Amino acid sequence: DLEVRRFNETAAQFEGVSVYAVSMDLPFAQKRWCGAAGVDRVRCLSDYRDHSFGKATGTRIEELGLLTRAVFVADEEGKLVYVEYVPEVAEHPDYEACLNCLKKLPGSCRAAE
Repeated sequence: DLEVRRFNETAAQFEGVSVYAVSMDLPFAQKRWCGAAGVDRVRCLSDYRDHSFGKATGTRIEELGLLTRAVFVADEEGKLVYVEYVPEVAEHPDYEACLNCLKKLPGSCRAAE
């Protein structure tokens, strides 16, 4: 909740940057939550059906049926330029490190007016 809200307020304010939140929640639950939380700049995606995102990125916690917290930043060509796997689900990612990475991307990281 707090992580998506934070990225909705900060990272999504950069021009040319798309922000996605992937969880195991059902799509209808994500849509309801986004509406209630005022999240309108982060696109929520669901991995509940086949767990392909969690398997591909190493974020799936098999025994809990959840995804671990992680942050991935890709450049315009889709190359990962920042990756953070948060060691504990209850902890938050390093927001400042992620935002600093966004600021360094050429052409896409000027704060929106």
